[in-house]
Amino acid sequence: MARPKQVSEREAYGDVERVLYEMRQVLRVTGLDVTVRTWAGFERFLVGLWEAMGPNAETRAFEAAADEVRAQAVEAAERLGPLGAWGAVSLGESQRYQLRGALELYHYLDPKMLVFTSAVKLALQDSPVGALQPAGSAERIERGAPARMMAMEWVSERPDDARLRALFKDILATVGPPSLPGEFRGLALWPEYLTEAWERLRPRMKGEAWAHACDALLATSRRLARSLPYPVALPRERGAVPHEDAEVIQRMTEQCEWRLPVLVLGMATLACDVGDLERRLPFPAEARLVPDYVAVGELR
Repeated sequence: MARPKQVSEREAYGDVERVLYEMRQVLRVTGLDVTVRTWAGFERFLVGLWEAMGPNAETRAFEAAADEVRAQAVEAAERLGPLGAWGAVSLGESQRYQLRGALELYHYLDPKMLVFTSAVKLALQDSPVGALQPAGSAERIERGAPARMMAMEWVSERPDDARLRALFKDILATVGPPSLPGEFRGLALWPEYLTEAWERLRPRMKGEAWAHACDALLATSRRLARSLPYPVALPRERGAVPHEDAEVIQRMTEQCEWRLPVLVLGMATLACDVGDLERRLPFPAEARLVPDYVAVGELR
């Protein structure tokens, strides 16, 4: 099967543009990962997916679930010991500030995407997801990316630099399909750092302790996805996609869920390598105070 086309936020229009904007606001981030960009290639599925997941994604329960996954990843990274990449490269003060912000962004986003993707994957398999709570009854959090969050920027997946192309090829071969993770394309804005970090990360990723930690993260994510406040139903007819597209969606969702623990632990490892970066709650969320009638009807 050919690799599904990704749709970026700049390329999107119509319902896809609307959904991607809402997702970015609800998830409180400055950009979306390749999992979402790949789902965006299937418009009807993306719209039905967001109708099912949106009410959960803006709750305190979802935020807390991602926080739990992140804390578990940090504990695993700390057990694996210092990486040493941050102190091994020569970067200016401004570069370190920007790089620190990029690490903070992905360290915040990836646990959210793991819980989100686990919920979608389970729902696609007709497994129960979400508790039977009345619509609008769960506490919601503020929308929009925090003011101090860095913009999400990536280098091209096929950069002119031959060394970066070789590095990207090695990263994709190690972390697996469906495509090169945006985390590493973002960190490639500082190629010296990415090279040093990858040379130290790759051996860890092949170790037994790393595999056990990733398995534990996946199990935690699925447990938390099942306990989200509202039921998530994605029957085949709701997605309204051709059978062949449904097979592609199922396959790529499973691939993304399988590798997201690797990315979560990888970003946690890099975050722990930065001395003053907040590891467990990089962007705490305030409660969203809105009238009940708005809370119930807003995402319909």
